[in-house]
Amino acid sequence: MIRNNWTAFRVLRVFFILLFVLGLWVAWGVGKPRADAAADAALDEKVASFIHARFGWPDTVKVSANPFAASSFPGFLTATVTTDDGKKPSTNTVYLTSDRRYLVLGFLFALHNDPKEEIVKHIREQFKVPDSVAFEVGPFHNSEFPSFQAVTVSIENGKQKREFYVSKGSNILVLGDVYNLGTDLRRQALRTIVLTNQPSQGPEQAPVTIVEYGDLQCPMCGRLHEFLEKDLLPKYGDKVRVVFKEFPLYAIHDWSPTAAIANECVYQMKPEAFAAFRSLVFQNQAATNAANVRDSLLAYADQLGLDHLKLAGCMDAKGSLALVNAGAEEGKRLGITSTPTCFINGRMLVGFPSPEAYYDAVDAALKGTK
Repeated sequence: MIRNNWTAFRVLRVFFILLFVLGLWVAWGVGKPRADAAADAALDEKVASFIHARFGWPDTVKVSANPFAASSFPGFLTATVTTDDGKKPSTNTVYLTSDRRYLVLGFLFALHNDPKEEIVKHIREQFKVPDSVAFEVGPFHNSEFPSFQAVTVSIENGKQKREFYVSKGSNILVLGDVYNLGTDLRRQALRTIVLTNQPSQGPEQAPVTIVEYGDLQCPMCGRLHEFLEKDLLPKYGDKVRVVFKEFPLYAIHDWSPTAAIANECVYQMKPEAFAAFRSLVFQNQAATNAANVRDSLLAYADQLGLDHLKLAGCMDAKGSLALVNAGAEEGKRLGITSTPTCFINGRMLVGFPSPEAYYDAVDAALKGTK
């Protein structure tokens, strides 16, 4: 009898322990995966939103990320991101540091015995650089991202330079870009962009400011300029101000740096003539080349009644080069790589996807000011 009671007691005891463990599992085991799932979904949305904002895509482009999972590289998670413009979706692999702080867009490689030689090897293979091109890899140094070291790679005797990143500890090379996922890109842009003493159209107190970084030789910039002047500004009246910044693409355009200097010279000479002068440059892009650009620019000045000799002197002395460089350097700090790129109350919009993309962005900015 005693033995039977003891056996029953042990069975009950095990039963109650199981109930207790089950209760913990319900409280923690079931609840926690749900919390993790919600956190994962929030992370995926955060990454998708960050990428959408960073590349200045219009609202018609949809970006989504699948859940992050462990990658083959220590210290990194990985996921695929899909962008869909309604025509042809594209999918790319992205990486995230395990602490979920830094987003990596590019290619990863593990470094082993001779990091500098391996960096050159991976660059050659990934970007199809021939052996005849010589590389110089600088020393490793601290970067703006605490989890990464930086290294500067030069080619053609320093004519072109690019900074790459290597993760601390795991020694993973990043052939691409690293972003702090916690950065508020709009707020960062608003802090970076200088609006005082800049060429502009529209009232300074307008609720929406469009800051355009453009290249005067860029055909797309010409089309955007025509749209802004003939359609957008008349549509919104005193609600919109457009500020123009020089961003000449030295690597691909041969006469835009000269035009940018002339453009800013005109602004220094007679600010109210700047918009008309810039319009003439854009309208005559097809007829302009490196051989005739100086004469063409001086002819535009004559059309507008500007001082011919004063503009010629300013151009020859590069008297406005500091203003041109200031706009270009500011654009680089904002991550601009192509023109036109605009910031509408701090929100980036790249290119000229459509008039509707600009109208939608301005309307959203106007709602945000109320």
